[in-house]
Amino acid sequence: MSENANQLPAVISPLQQNRVTQAILDFVSRSPDSHIGNSKDPDHEARRLASRAAQRAALTAGSLALPPGPLGWMTLLPELIVIWKIQAQMVSDIAAAYGKHAELGREQMLWCLFRHTAAQAFRDLVVRMGDRLLFRRMSYTVLERVAKTIGIKVSQKVIGKGVARWLPVAGALGVGAYAHYDTRQVAKTAIAMFSGRIDIETPDASFNESVEADTPPSTH
Repeated sequence: MSENANQLPAVISPLQQNRVTQAILDFVSRSPDSHIGNSKDPDHEARRLASRAAQRAALTAGSLALPPGPLGWMTLLPELIVIWKIQAQMVSDIAAAYGKHAELGREQMLWCLFRHTAAQAFRDLVVRMGDRLLFRRMSYTVLERVAKTIGIKVSQKVIGKGVARWLPVAGALGVGAYAHYDTRQVAKTAIAMFSGRIDIETPDASFNESVEADTPPSTH
């Protein structure tokens, strides 16, 4: 086994995982403003916004992936934050294109950014009913627990992506391609949501307590 292989981190520390969770909470706590107007053809405009954001995400992730070895590993969390910023702005712009920016809250942003990564985390919190989505408004405690569950899934993906940092050129291309794909998935979720009807239900305290009890702990 090579010296580089011996140095490759096998796990992400609890501190780093907590940073991922906190970054998720920060992103969904406030939605970016958008300068996109209500479009006459929102489907076309949304696809345009998705294509532009995916290209930008790919270029950004690919450039951050270039440093090899331990230096490349250090770029993983900053890369996540930068890519999420690009994706969050895209979601905000897509919402504006459909004339529904006022309906973009923390639950909707969380759904758009991470449904394709951790769909199970949204069990009982988001319900599809025909062509509409019913969101149950989460207390901060429930939101934090959901973010931790998503953070575990994201951290598992980060471990796999970290291996690419040890293959500078091929790794950069692969990471860039994945960022492009990931951003497209976020866009797909956002377009499906904003092209339909969004309903928000405020649950009672017993519901939030039951979700807190059912949400798996973050310590693994």
